[in-house]
Amino acid sequence: MSILTKQAEDFLYKYLNNASPTGFESSGQKIWLDYIEPFVEEREIDNYGTAFGVINPGKDFKVVIEAHADEISWFVHYISDSGFINVVRNGGSDHLIAPSKRVDLHTKNGVVKGFFGWPAIHTRKGADAKLTPTVDNIFIDVGASSKAEVLEMGINVGTVVTFDDEMMTLNDKYYVGKALDNKLGGFCIAEVARLLQKNKEELPFSLYLVNAVQEEVGLRGAEMIARRIKPDVAIVTDVTHDTHTPLLDKKKLGDVKIGSGPTITYAPAVHNKLLDLIVDTAEAEDIPLQREVASRRTGTDTDAFAYSNQGVPSALISLPLRYMHTTVEMAHKDDVESVIKLIYASLLKIEHNHNFKYF
Repeated sequence: MSILTKQAEDFLYKYLNNASPTGFESSGQKIWLDYIEPFVEEREIDNYGTAFGVINPGKDFKVVIEAHADEISWFVHYISDSGFINVVRNGGSDHLIAPSKRVDLHTKNGVVKGFFGWPAIHTRKGADAKLTPTVDNIFIDVGASSKAEVLEMGINVGTVVTFDDEMMTLNDKYYVGKALDNKLGGFCIAEVARLLQKNKEELPFSLYLVNAVQEEVGLRGAEMIARRIKPDVAIVTDVTHDTHTPLLDKKKLGDVKIGSGPTITYAPAVHNKLLDLIVDTAEAEDIPLQREVASRRTGTDTDAFAYSNQGVPSALISLPLRYMHTTVEMAHKDDVESVIKLIYASLLKIEHNHNFKYF
């Protein structure tokens, strides 16, 4: 039986279908903060937009559960005299998927519709037959005939651009859409808060639910909020690759399969004792778990928390995902629920002033 309510799924669709590009996450953060309001005692947002709620505030031992709120996007970089627009990345946007995608250009006057154009196949002959999309040659058409007309629309250099796409459910088993990385993580930690309230759990520590900004450009939001909160423990959730997808090499990327449960990561930034607690919890609660390795950095906000404030015991729980950084990111509903259950159950194992010392 699903642990998710209709209200929760309504929130998920509203949150996922809202654009929250890196550096411009405010509208999504408002949706997230409104949803968690009944489940927390305090809500705040920092100067750059990282949002957080606090359960049982004022305790001297502080635990963070964290996701990131920002999605990849584009910036308008150049407007030609003919009214075509060139872009640069805002985060790890994939230029290969851009041609023929519809986009929203977010101006002060509202959203302007457009799309990434591409030369018709009939015109790509001879040397042009091998033409492929690059960051330098993809372009946006907004139906303007001149630069002046583009500017009149409110579009300028620096206007942020997101793909125009909506979330869907596939075969009653999968969530599919853009920005599941990592708004699904924000959804999961919000659901942990809901379940804690529903089950009237009394935590012996202050719990901070953190929805951080600017992860896609270098973990910046997590860096800032870690210094502010100064947590004693951090459990971070993000996404990882389903390596059973065609064209991926499991020997290089690890063996992770969508629908087989969340992953835990072994990495220098991951604290062994906290990791053991999470693994033991998964086994005790019969929650499926997969394993992967990061040889240096995890590439997630785990690194930012772990190496802050003279060292914070941190761990990473990841949701397997297909087609990351596309408009059809795909996650299994069972995995989403398992992430929620694992974070929830792990929190109940952490005691006040829990000893996570190295030895």
